[in-house]
Amino acid sequence: MSGGQLILAATPLGNVLDASERLKQTLCSADLIAAEDTRRAKRLFSDLCLEVAAPIISLFEDNEEKKIPDLIAKLKEGQRIVVISDAGTPGVSDPGYKLVNKAIEENIDITIIPGPSAVISALVLSGLPTDRFSFEGFIARKGKERTEILENLNTDSKTMVLFESPRRTLQTLEDIQAIVGDERSGAVVREISKTYEEVIRGTLSQLVAWAKSKEVLGEITLVIGGSTKASKNEVDDVAISQVKQLVDKGMSFKDAVQEIATKQGLSRRELYQASLGLDA
Repeated sequence: MSGGQLILAATPLGNVLDASERLKQTLCSADLIAAEDTRRAKRLFSDLCLEVAAPIISLFEDNEEKKIPDLIAKLKEGQRIVVISDAGTPGVSDPGYKLVNKAIEENIDITIIPGPSAVISALVLSGLPTDRFSFEGFIARKGKERTEILENLNTDSKTMVLFESPRRTLQTLEDIQAIVGDERSGAVVREISKTYEEVIRGTLSQLVAWAKSKEVLGEITLVIGGSTKASKNEVDDVAISQVKQLVDKGMSFKDAVQEIATKQGLSRRELYQASLGLDA
């Protein structure tokens, strides 16, 4: 391992009292801090009454690749570099992922200071199932990529978490409603840990009505319940065909059933029973 260390540090989503002692100590002892927004970083340090001596540079989506070579060089020289995003955990819909991958490639020591996460916080606050979920970040505003992600809600039994701009929250809720219908459960979680934290829970029709009734403001996380339909009867032929294709390619029957059941959000037991004729 190279002598330096890359530290991914989770920062408060809103309430500065959520900052851990380890976070504060690490910020004060860093050799360099790479922040998504240097002004917001300095404001955080001020709110936490920290005397941070390290230089602070910007590291955001559009400049991350350009900054990586210099950061890697400094890490190889033995520096401790702390990466922070505007709020929450860096690398999750925020800068850091590309730098982490390059640091791994260069055998540089990497650690994390765990802490606030909008994804986990919203999921827990929603009251929806937490045992299996997918996170889609900020989805495309339009086009095939957006459609494919939202259409997964039709068959996938996992809870879906996504970020959205307040300006587009209503449109996204209406798009989801058009795909899954009025009665699917969901939640709009806004301003997590801040003064005006709010969780609106209900069916898609209720969430759409809420978004229409007022100006949506703040940091928004949408949580949508997975499909609860008895989808076995609807997708049996397709799912069985996919199992057969995998078996024909040499996969074991059990593993093929497991893979397709997971992908399609089906009951493994039901798909296993429906596909038994293949295992002959």
